[in-house]
Amino acid sequence: MAEGRRGLWYGFAAYGIWGLFPLFWPLLEPAGAADILANRMVWSMVAVALMLLVQRRWAWIRPLFAQPRRLALSALAAAFISVNWGVYIWGVNSGHVVETSLGYFINPLVTIGFGVLVLRERLRRAQWVAVGIGAAAVVVLTVGYGRLPWIALTLALSFATYGLLKKRVALGGPESLALESAAMFPFALAFLGYLALRGQGSLGRVVPGEYGWGHSGLLILSGVITAIPLMCFGAAAVRVPLTTLGLLQYLAPVFQFLIGVAVFHESMPPARWAGFALVWAALAVLSVDALHRVRTDRAAAAAARARAAVPGSAVPQSAVPQSAAADTVAPDTAAADTAPAVTR
Repeated sequence: MAEGRRGLWYGFAAYGIWGLFPLFWPLLEPAGAADILANRMVWSMVAVALMLLVQRRWAWIRPLFAQPRRLALSALAAAFISVNWGVYIWGVNSGHVVETSLGYFINPLVTIGFGVLVLRERLRRAQWVAVGIGAAAVVVLTVGYGRLPWIALTLALSFATYGLLKKRVALGGPESLALESAAMFPFALAFLGYLALRGQGSLGRVVPGEYGWGHSGLLILSGVITAIPLMCFGAAAVRVPLTTLGLLQYLAPVFQFLIGVAVFHESMPPARWAGFALVWAALAVLSVDALHRVRTDRAAAAAARARAAVPGSAVPQSAVPQSAAADTVAPDTAAADTAPAVTR
């Protein structure tokens, strides 16, 4: 019980920090989104390398070099998460915090769509209803914005693709971030060098009224705040059920939405409220269905165990639900109807 409570607090910390990110990126202005992104990549690599060094978690590296397919998939995942990070930073610093939150609200629906289109999964009726409501929400929001909500769609599509690739690679959170950061590190470092040569970089630059050493410190901190919530997520994932993490994941876009409306005073005309209401309705349907499925599977598993305990009875393997998973899971190793988002 104590471990469960501790895991819950770790989960709150992880998604809470991710949800508060919109308050951090504007502190790095007037640096551009590309400059900020490159610094985040470089310092994330430094932070996660130090974290793995302290924990002495290096054994996974050597076997990975004998698996070129996993390396290639990790490099591709790094490209997609770079797009996600870059669009997110640009969106926040361009006054589109609410739309960035929308991207992470609809991400579970896009993930389900990928399950059908890519993995050939079959959806239950409630999942089809949720996807249909989500599609209607995109139409309403397109009318409300006067354009496709491309920031939200790019974030959702890039993160869903990233999640699919991570599922194929099957590495833990810190190891995955280290590998992805290593893949992008040379490009990010080269870009920072290019900016420095042109006198356009902000790292280590002192310009009164624009950049100072405090600014450089915040750029370095971007790597730390990328690693810390990931560590908290990893600690939560081994202590609480996946369904709990699936519900906790909505904390991050909720915080982002509230920050966009209450702190940055972004406009929310009626059409946008209607679109967001449809998205929230779709997520409610999805979450209720997922919880119902978990309870049903647990009841079936308990009944199967009870029958197995009766002398002389035999329980076929197919009678035990495969989705009646254990109460705790390792990060990035399982998919669920409300599979938690991991990286921001």
